Amino acid sequence: MNITTKKQSIVALLYFLIAAFLGIVLRLFPITNVNATYRYLVHTHSHIALLGWVYVALTALIFHICIKLEAQKKYSKVFWCTQITILGMLFSFPITGYALFSILFSSLFLICTYWFYLFFKKNTHCNKDNYSYKFIHTALLFLIFSSIGPWSLGIIMNTLGNTSHWYKNAIYFYLHFQYNGWFIFSLLGIFFFLLEKHKIQIHKQFIPSFYRFMVLSCCLTLFLSFLWIKPSNFVYILAGLGVVFQVIALGKLQQIFNHYKTNFTKIFSPFIFKLLQFIYLLFIFKILLQFISAIPYFAELTSQILDFVIGYLHLTFLGIVCLSLFVFLQAFGVLKLSKFWVLVYILGFVLSEFLIFYKGFCNWQQISMINKYYAILVAVSAIIPVGILGIFIQNLALFTNSSKKE
Repeated sequence: MNITTKKQSIVALLYFLIAAFLGIVLRLFPITNVNATYRYLVHTHSHIALLGWVYVALTALIFHICIKLEAQKKYSKVFWCTQITILGMLFSFPITGYALFSILFSSLFLICTYWFYLFFKKNTHCNKDNYSYKFIHTALLFLIFSSIGPWSLGIIMNTLGNTSHWYKNAIYFYLHFQYNGWFIFSLLGIFFFLLEKHKIQIHKQFIPSFYRFMVLSCCLTLFLSFLWIKPSNFVYILAGLGVVFQVIALGKLQQIFNHYKTNFTKIFSPFIFKLLQFIYLLFIFKILLQFISAIPYFAELTSQILDFVIGYLHLTFLGIVCLSLFVFLQAFGVLKLSKFWVLVYILGFVLSEFLIFYKGFCNWQQISMINKYYAILVAVSAIIPVGILGIFIQNLALFTNSSKKE
């Protein structure tokens, strides 16, 4: 059976909806008795969000823009094998946490990502000289590289135990190259492909240096994740260089935006253009947070106050990554975005981010929080799945109608 990009995107959205509802269940733990193991649900929530929604949505877009038409029918095996591993994690993690079946399905998922990379390399029709291809290919290499983290966990647990620094660092290694490598580089590659599709070629004075500084900064900002163990000064220097290179890369990206802004307004509708500007502001804020976390005092602070870490991860995931995926899925005609439901989603995202960072600030300054904070956080966070549900139902209806016509 031929797996269309629309089918893949509907599946991805369903995973996003499941992950969002699991997020609400996790928010309920401080205020009511939930008949589940919190840690097991955290594992389920994170795996379905990252590997269900984002991975499936990104690979759907890469499939759509990079894979030869005659090879697309062969992709169904890769796709369905991947879905089996994701569903395996969805049903095993809540019951057992990290145990035999969840580890088995997680390991098989990693093998499926290697399979996707080989399929991409063999069947791409993209021009390898274009920077859209270079960013997407680099993203996939970061995806493969990130898997060193999960593979090493078993060895670390059996030798050093899960309380060692190496255990946490292996997880941070994985998350860093997922968020800052696989996610960000894929989105940039898809964005540049969209520009190329509309005959906008970024001038060579901008893009090669932007690409180089992004790669350098991604590799070196990894060391930000290790500052919590108070390492040697050399590690602080490497982390500092990483954030400096990232700021330089941001400057190069700003030059691109300044130079081609009028072209962007012709490609995107006013609402989507404003949405891209909002995503860009979030990207700047993300870089600012990383820059601050390179300072030893704040590096130690973030290791002590989990809310700052959760706020940063949600900023990148729910803000930059998810909104970008919405924009690009619409730009390629895969999804239809309702302005209303997107604004509902953004409202939930902004309010929940404010509350998460507010709690972290209160812990930092040792001040009391507002009454019924956790109940308010549940109510605010519940707005997010409402927005996702609206987008999902709208697109499921459109997909069903188009399938009937076919």
